Amino acid sequence: MIKAIFFSTFDVNEGPKVLHQVPADAIAPSSSSTQTPLFHFPSLSPYIIPRPEFCSRLITFCTPTHRVLSQPVCLQSSSYPRNAYTFSIALVLESSTPFASYATVTLKLASLLKTLEEQSRFLSRDASAPNTGKIYALCEILLEDLNNYCESMIPIDDSNTLNIKLFPTYPPPPPLYPYHVPLSTVRLDTLTDSNWDLTMLKVLPYIDGVNSVKQISLLADADYKLVRKAIEHLLYYGCLLLLDIFSFSAVYAPTPEITSFVEDTEMQEECSRYIALPTDGIKQTAQLDIISGLQLVELYLALKQGQNVKSFYIEHAETMDRIDVRRFITFGVIKGFLYRVHKFAIATNPAGRRKRDHKLRNRQKTKTAADDPDSDAHVVDLEQYLDGTHSFDEICTELMISEQELTGRLKAVGDVQIISR
Repeated sequence: MIKAIFFSTFDVNEGPKVLHQVPADAIAPSSSSTQTPLFHFPSLSPYIIPRPEFCSRLITFCTPTHRVLSQPVCLQSSSYPRNAYTFSIALVLESSTPFASYATVTLKLASLLKTLEEQSRFLSRDASAPNTGKIYALCEILLEDLNNYCESMIPIDDSNTLNIKLFPTYPPPPPLYPYHVPLSTVRLDTLTDSNWDLTMLKVLPYIDGVNSVKQISLLADADYKLVRKAIEHLLYYGCLLLLDIFSFSAVYAPTPEITSFVEDTEMQEECSRYIALPTDGIKQTAQLDIISGLQLVELYLALKQGQNVKSFYIEHAETMDRIDVRRFITFGVIKGFLYRVHKFAIATNPAGRRKRDHKLRNRQKTKTAADDPDSDAHVVDLEQYLDGTHSFDEICTELMISEQELTGRLKAVGDVQIISR
């Protein structure tokens, strides 16, 4: 939120001076005012009206309670006293307020006022008393519109109009990898129109919480780098969540956050609606009475390390027959009370592996994996992933193989230890 906007210039007799301020007396109170200014202007004026070398640059500084944003402008001309006219329009924010979007507003305001001054001496010829006139009205409308509506459109004259919008600033999206599975949190089809990016339109039908990023690029027949940019864009605006690739061989376990699910009956009802399977003649909403909160809690608490989803499903087949298993796992991951136990492969004999690599590469020149699926050429592809930092999801996605096939190749490599964490 903007606490104040003020316009200041360099007066040839008085030095740096505040001409207009909104609210009144917020920066340079009058002698009869009892209001405490937001900061002491005289001591900070060298940063607001600086030397010409520092003009035309965004300047921001903080006081103990506020942040000031400005871009001083210095115009050189013989028509001005001392052959120069220096001015600055500044925004004052609370020191804790994210200021990236306000910096853009400051730069645009300075650019507009500079253009107006060059065209018609809009600023230097203004003889209005302090806190009156067009410049003051501009500051006043701007403060009210940006704080209330995050945008403003102010006609300046017949040829110029100020259009400003505060765009929200979001944190950077999480890193995106080929093996991530995007899941939409909004109805993406209702947001699109014919003007959207072509790659984005090709990608959206395949974002279903099942396909990985690499699979989406293949299904959409689009370049992976473009698909990744499109998905990162949706991630930035909070339209997607990232999940792991679901498989029945995966292992999941509850986190300490499971206590929130145990105590929250509304979350249990939400879970019931999300995971219940429709049956013949019965609407899906009718399943809420069948899958109770107690049953859901018992099922989630039964997940544990060392037991994959397939074994878990077989053990609880009577209850799980009424549940969409993928959604059951996804709900826990989204809410944060389930975590995926990933598998990693580590070569336990690096020296022997390097010697074997040399032999295998020599053999690969005459015998390829395409000629013989059992050839040692498959082993060469795995060597870069056997340092314990690449999960099975990543390896399977990069090599386009199943986990079962990966396990078989690792056995062929030998001297490899598989760890779960």
